[in-house]
This record gives sequence, structure tokens and C-alpha cells, in this order.
Amino acid sequence: MNGKNNIAIGFLTMGFFMAYGFLLIYLRDFAPGKEEWVNSYSIGKHFETRLAHVHGNLFAFLNILVGYLLLHFRDKLKSVKAISWLALTGLLMPIGILSEVYFGLPPALVLIGAIAMTASVIWLGISFFKIKM
Repeated sequence: MNGKNNIAIGFLTMGFFMAYGFLLIYLRDFAPGKEEWVNSYSIGKHFETRLAHVHGNLFAFLNILVGYLLLHFRDKLKSVKAISWLALTGLLMPIGILSEVYFGLPPALVLIGAIAMTASVIWLGISFFKIKM
């Protein structure tokens, strides 16, 4: 795992959450009961689904960026595999939000994903400080 999977999975995840945005548009503009959906803008399922959509695309983009940097600097960075896996594990955060909304699961995946993504970004930042150029 040297970054290639982060790029591939990042693009696939971004595509999924972009398509999910079409569902949100449908619910806002075309679905029966759309007024109720619009009125719950900052609470409940409406708010949670928007969080998943935004964080899904953000974390997908971060995986693309992390993957690119890991590939480009793999000979100069240490712990490439661990950083790669942590970034991919970060995708559990938006997936966890959706699993809460649609399946009523507890927020464990959200916390695991958020911690993993934060750790991967910090670890990569520290690794870049340590590079001898």
C-alpha cells in the first residue's frame, strides 16, 4: 500500500458521495413531503445526511491528495503504508454517519474514521517536516 489505493478508492468514494448529492437534491426539490425535509435543514436526518455528503467528499479528496503525495515522495517518507491505511480508515467517518442515519448504528465508525484521518494527516505533516531536501 503506497498511495495508489488511496487515489483509486478516493475517486470511487468521491463519485459515490457526489451521486449521493443527487439524492439530497431529489429529497429537497422533488420528493413527496419535500417541505418537511427543507424545514428540518439543521436538525435530524437532513443535517446528518449533509454532514455525510460533505465529509465523504472531503475525506475522499484527502485520500486522493495523501495517495498522490505518498506515491511521489515514497522514497523519502517513512511509514508510507501506515499513513495510507490510516487515511483509508478515515473513510469510515462519513460511512459511519450514513450507517447512523439509515441503520441506527452507534457512532463508533464516525469516531474511528475521524481519529484515523486526523492521525494520517498529522503523521504525514510531521513526516514532511523530517524530509531532508
